[in-house]
Amino acid sequence: MSSAVSRPPAADATRALKHFESLLEFETDCWDVQHAIANNRMDFVLLDVRGEELFADAHIEGSVSLPHPRINADTLREYPLDTLFVVYCAGPHCNGTEKAAIRLAKLGRPVKKMIGGITGWLDEGFSLVR
Repeated sequence: MSSAVSRPPAADATRALKHFESLLEFETDCWDVQHAIANNRMDFVLLDVRGEELFADAHIEGSVSLPHPRINADTLREYPLDTLFVVYCAGPHCNGTEKAAIRLAKLGRPVKKMIGGITGWLDEGFSLVR
């Protein structure tokens, strides 16, 4: 008797490899972002896409507040077109990162989502600027 986990069979290894490699084109995680910040390797702009009040209460050091509804060509004017943006919001229960990523992609900007958001950041034991 099979379980709900194995009933849909797993993809073959070639398809699985392609899928999981492609995820890294779209996502990064809190640890990788923190490591880049701590080692002066921040070759991206970390965008906090939550509301300004939440940013003012606490945010990741080095991040820039740009709520997702305000992402447009004018608000990105200061950044070169090839700037990589990494977006984060409250956590896995929030879709602000997807809304921000859609806006950035529609503007032709490179973008990745930091999975976990603030919740994941804190779960990893990292601190916030308050």
